[in-house]
Amino acid sequence: MFIPYLPIDPADSAKTARREAKLNEYASPGTRVDLLSPDDFPGMNIVRDPLDRQVTPGLVHIFCTAGVVSKIVWAQENGYDAVVQSNTFDAAVDAARQAVKIPVVGVFRASLHLAATLTDAVGVTVPLETHVNYAWEIVHRYHMDHLVKDIRPIGVYEDAAGRLDEIVERNVEVMRGIVDATRAGCLIPLGGALVPQLVEPEEIEKEVGVPVLNTNAIGIRFAEMCVGLRLSHVSRTQASLSLTYEDFTAALS
Repeated sequence: MFIPYLPIDPADSAKTARREAKLNEYASPGTRVDLLSPDDFPGMNIVRDPLDRQVTPGLVHIFCTAGVVSKIVWAQENGYDAVVQSNTFDAAVDAARQAVKIPVVGVFRASLHLAATLTDAVGVTVPLETHVNYAWEIVHRYHMDHLVKDIRPIGVYEDAAGRLDEIVERNVEVMRGIVDATRAGCLIPLGGALVPQLVEPEEIEKEVGVPVLNTNAIGIRFAEMCVGLRLSHVSRTQASLSLTYEDFTAALS
């Protein structure tokens, strides 16, 4: 299962189908990727507001944690082998790992560790200035400070679908700046709604000259590897609870 942190609008079924088809292109033959979302719940309007999503990303992800975790528990109950959280800030991943036994993959963490096998200097981009400190906090928590040399904002997020040329231009400009300043040998774009959903990393990579990682593809392939090697998160450090989907949906007595 590939899961965003916000519920998918049923009115966007055609867009969802296109995205799911693209995700399956990243997978190996024989792997099926289902794009499913958390259930809607009262209060979700708080995090749907574009201003809130841009200014307070950490708070937004905290609001969404219960919905994401409950859907991941549902996935385990319904036979999914692994879950990939699409949000590039790895929203609710650590919490979900305490609730299930199957692998739960955060695309940022997986991409950082892949990057570490390619180079000793990595640059990261984020959509907005308000994401910079938040992204650094995640890097610190992952103990990857030695690897990440700079995190810079692109400055584009709102109405992104109508600004494709600007997104490409800004990514190229910012990423070139990181490479020139830090000699980064690899780049990780956060904000999956921009790259790779709207713009393919290859389109930027050919202008920048160093690998620009596709976080969606890496998350899916890493999940496949975990399933194939029968690996999951270590229960000694992240004890899994015996939760069911009904635990999240049943009314209080």
